[in-house]
Amino acid sequence: MQINIYAAWVGIFLGCIAGAATGLFFHNEQWLGGYTSWQRRMIRLGHISFFGIAFINLSFALTANTLQIQQGLTIPSTLFVIGAVAMPLVCYLSATKKIFRNLFFIPAMSVIIGVIFFLLRIFAK
Repeated sequence: MQINIYAAWVGIFLGCIAGAATGLFFHNEQWLGGYTSWQRRMIRLGHISFFGIAFINLSFALTANTLQIQQGLTIPSTLFVIGAVAMPLVCYLSATKKIFRNLFFIPAMSVIIGVIFFLLRIFAK
């Protein structure tokens, strides 16, 4: 679970960096093809996914700690970290080539299955 706290704070940091970097160009309405272009939407999704998955990792670690669950967390912990790495990566790759959109099942399923395993562990307590 400690890895999830690290993943959360690294994700928050990277989300801040990604937002600051892309924020330098958002004033240009035609940047990356305009506000509704595929590239720009994927970059926005990648930026916000750093924060979203970070909050899932942080919530997971804090919930497990609060409920004093210490065993049976390896699978959800691993899946949440995979989601934290894979979601922004797939978003940014998809911004460069649309074919990478076919990989969205990896981070999505990682997080969904992680939540299912964690819920099963919570209710098994």
